[in-house]
Amino acid sequence: MALIEASSPHVMNTYGRVPIAMSHGQGVRVWDVNGKQYLDALAGIAVNTLGHNHPRLVPALQDQLAKIIHCSNYYHVPGQETLAAKLVELSGMSSVFFCSTGLEANEAAIKLARKYGHDRGIERPEIVVYEKAFHGRSIATLSATGNEKVQKGFGPLVEGFIRVPLNDMDALRKATEGNPNVVAVFFETIQGEGGINPMRVDYLQQVRQLCDQRDWLLMIDEVQCGMGRTGKWFAHQWAGIKPDVMPLAKGLGSGVPVGAVVAGPKAANIFQPGNHGTTFGGNPLAMRAGIETIRIMQEDGLLENAACVGAHLMAALRRELGALPGVTDIRGQGLMIGVELAKPCGVLTQRAADNGLLISVTADNVIRIVPPLILTQAEADEIVALLAPLVREFLASP
Repeated sequence: MALIEASSPHVMNTYGRVPIAMSHGQGVRVWDVNGKQYLDALAGIAVNTLGHNHPRLVPALQDQLAKIIHCSNYYHVPGQETLAAKLVELSGMSSVFFCSTGLEANEAAIKLARKYGHDRGIERPEIVVYEKAFHGRSIATLSATGNEKVQKGFGPLVEGFIRVPLNDMDALRKATEGNPNVVAVFFETIQGEGGINPMRVDYLQQVRQLCDQRDWLLMIDEVQCGMGRTGKWFAHQWAGIKPDVMPLAKGLGSGVPVGAVVAGPKAANIFQPGNHGTTFGGNPLAMRAGIETIRIMQEDGLLENAACVGAHLMAALRRELGALPGVTDIRGQGLMIGVELAKPCGVLTQRAADNGLLISVTADNVIRIVPPLILTQAEADEIVALLAPLVREFLASP
């Protein structure tokens, strides 16, 4: 038995880790260094779209590794053109900037909004953001984030953000009325770290209309809820709208770091050479990962699978847990589901792992389930069979 230390003196102590070290994976299962098997209902936090060791993704990445991994953006990268064209096709938008992470994509979106304002003569542009939002941990994205706990100790925060509650059109109008500095509205279609909180379809449509009326950018963070997770390529598509700016990452590369900012016509030409850049973004390996991820998703019908298996999983969770005292809500869409309990439940991450199930707890009291999009109904039933007794036991304890 290999002993997993709670912390290492050589690795900066930034994570409250579960004492497990993973060795390898296959499909929706992973094994730790001691040989214990787990059902992966976390997918590396909504990253491993195709699960582990996918039989078509791995050879494609091996092929790319043997050709070229990185060359820098001084040169044309053909994979960027291929992946950008595919993202434009899937989104109905115009152009793409590639980076490596969701934080970088959101940072770029904030810069786009500010440049959009400055180009129109607004000296101090302001962006509407939301309570419970999470957009990253850089100083700017941290400032846009609606979580005082993760902001604490890093002030002064960046100015230029107006915060409003979710799904409240009157609050949005009141917070921005008569303010000529507003340039954009920025939100997650379904908040991830904030507790799996969806924006309502009618609200999304109303915000799109308001942005059109006031000539603001509609910027939708699809980093966690995008790339097929809800059963459409991007979660906002359920509302039949298009954003002007759409940050992506997480599931786009099935584990290889890939971020992107997709822009519609209103935002496509804001950045010019010298305005923004990245060393690693858009490298040939990352682009191949994105291209192959989308190809496999299309060939294998993974959007339909996410919608179908997700609905099955949601129904099973509601059937087993929905009536329990202490279960506040079970919500989400597709394979992005949150089970909210009436009390903090962080201990369930470890208890689930002890029982061979990988989940996370976010917003203190919401169990987050974001498995690979290859999940089957039988595996969904297995998630419920492993999780339900743990939740019942936890809620029954004082």
